[in-house]
Amino acid sequence: MSFLNETIIPGNHGKIFGTNAESIKDLENIKERILELEGIKEVSINFEIFPREFTVQTSKMVKVDAVEKQVNAVGFHSIPKETFKL
Repeated sequence: MSFLNETIIPGNHGKIFGTNAESIKDLENIKERILELEGIKEVSINFEIFPREFTVQTSKMVKVDAVEKQVNAVGFHSIPKETFKL
């Protein structure tokens, strides 16, 4: 894996993750748990598509696996989407 695939870099793009959580309550729990990580600026959830997706934006570099561990702790899975295209 490359550095860009393993790390969420600060900026306007963030990193998009897919998840198997469906209910609003579960997605809000995931959001709260991710916001506990140092360097997380914002987590936005897309309720319009299935499977659900959320975007994580950071103020510093954060490891993708740290986000995945937070989501797993709530009882769900997260899969990072492709890195943004330049």
